[in-house]
Amino acid sequence: VQLQASGGGLVQDGASLRLSCAASGLPFRNYNMGWFRQAPGKERDFVAAITRAGDGSYYAASVKGRFTISRDNAKNTVYLQMNNLKPEDSAVYYCAATRVVITGLSIPGHYNFWGQGTQVTVSS
Repeated sequence: VQLQASGGGLVQDGASLRLSCAASGLPFRNYNMGWFRQAPGKERDFVAAITRAGDGSYYAASVKGRFTISRDNAKNTVYLQMNNLKPEDSAVYYCAATRVVITGLSIPGHYNFWGQGTQVTVSS
């Protein structure tokens, strides 16, 4: 199984980025997908998750209204559109796959597979 995250970079306060995560080696449409982030010295935090069919999405309070998670099951890819980025959004962003039910999607330990991470840095 491989989850390849991409799209990170260095941007200014208020800018936008779109992260992508391409999955291979697993039946993608059978997995709920999530995005997490980890800043230096901090725990890995939930950002967003999307259900297998893409009919349900969930967000951390800190990103709700600014970030949008989506998926394309034909391309085995999940996306995270990040708008109005703030310096506090700076972190390594990870995508992950899980078959756990909806109530567990915010918990890192419930995810079976993880990508390698992509760095997002927002300058003020």
